[in-house]
Amino acid sequence: MLAAWTAALSAASPLPPDAGRPGHCSRPDTIEVPGAAHQQAACLAELTTAGTVASGHTDPADWAGLTPKDLATPRGVPGLQIDGYFPDSSTGNTNHGWNHDSQFVIRLPDRWNGGLVVAGSPGVREQYANDRAFGDWALARGYAYAATDKGNTSAAFHRDGAAPADAIAEWNTRVTQLTRAARRVVAQRYHRPPSRTLAMGLSNGGYLVRWQLENHPGLYDGGVDWEGALWRSEGPNLLTFLPPALRAYPRYAAGGADAGAAHRTMTAAGYPAGSEFLWPYHHQYYWDLTQRIYREEIDPEFDGSTEAGTPFCAPGTPACDADYAYAERPAQVREAVERIALTGRIGKPLISFHGTLDVLLPISQTSDAYARLVRREGRGALHRYYRVEGGTHVDSLVDTFPDRLRPLVPCHRSAAAALERWLDDGRRPPSSRTLELPEGAGPAELLARCPLDG
Repeated sequence: MLAAWTAALSAASPLPPDAGRPGHCSRPDTIEVPGAAHQQAACLAELTTAGTVASGHTDPADWAGLTPKDLATPRGVPGLQIDGYFPDSSTGNTNHGWNHDSQFVIRLPDRWNGGLVVAGSPGVREQYANDRAFGDWALARGYAYAATDKGNTSAAFHRDGAAPADAIAEWNTRVTQLTRAARRVVAQRYHRPPSRTLAMGLSNGGYLVRWQLENHPGLYDGGVDWEGALWRSEGPNLLTFLPPALRAYPRYAAGGADAGAAHRTMTAAGYPAGSEFLWPYHHQYYWDLTQRIYREEIDPEFDGSTEAGTPFCAPGTPACDADYAYAERPAQVREAVERIALTGRIGKPLISFHGTLDVLLPISQTSDAYARLVRREGRGALHRYYRVEGGTHVDSLVDTFPDRLRPLVPCHRSAAAALERWLDDGRRPPSSRTLELPEGAGPAELLARCPLDG
């Protein structure tokens, strides 16, 4: 089944007869990334991770944990890769030994379909984080591909910037910067500008897609938003739904008389009944760290001189993030969130999808709310939103719970193909809906397809 799907992936979108074919890596010295402080080009026999892992032109640690182990890897995409960085003062990204943020990668396949995909990284990862999730797919379809580290990286990203929300605001700026530069690089390489520019992203990358289509729609033709984060000054946002989990989950896990009330607190905060099997992992690895580092970015005064709180502090401990109450914080905290907030005023077609069992960014507190926001702003005709039953935040957890979860990566393939048809000939995607978990489908089938009309 997987072998057949790989073949279908390569054949799914035949390249036009006039696809750009300037010759393998012809004259790489003539390509200049506008605004870059440093760049280096490499002529590669394989631009996908089937080749870049061995050649050192990706970083597997950057995309570790995001995709299922059995995800097929397309191959047969020779071309030019340009790595580099834009001027920046922060130094968290150590790739290539540069110790310099605002790093980017641009990949230019020899056989080009005329399009460009631009992405920002999920979480606080670096520029190679999307390579397996959808970078390989884009290159196999013939797209040029560009990705940025967003201007700051790692769990210490909040150290960048002079004021609250500066680091996150830079993410948006860096995606815009790379999009403009990559469009000009494409024109240099193929002697014509891209006929289509698509924004794509996962998690924080999905937030960036939304922000770009709201604030710079003229740069893009459309976007695919995979479980994007939501920032709203009045809520919901990360700082409204993570603290209840930090307070309630230990009581729920301990059992006893208080466990039922703790469970009700969890579900009221957005963590759906039926997702309990995912809670221990997220408590150990995600909820506490995420709350502390993003709260430090938005509200550093909460814990005074302490940097990013105290890990796994008990409720009642002074300045404990488990007790954080966003609604009670000073007005300047909401003003910081307003700087990075989404409005729903998208200006180009957007397809969003989100797993119903996401317990890092619970669907009711993020994508459900964003879809309502888009409709409220009168932009519903530009938006399609698919709630994917059984999907969770990172697809690697499907390997741990193959009988309870479904991967979201094939839903990205379906969403991207639907966006192409929407842009090509006006064939609108199926109406927004919940994609029910197919009864009796095994892991191989779920990894192979995710029909949006199901």
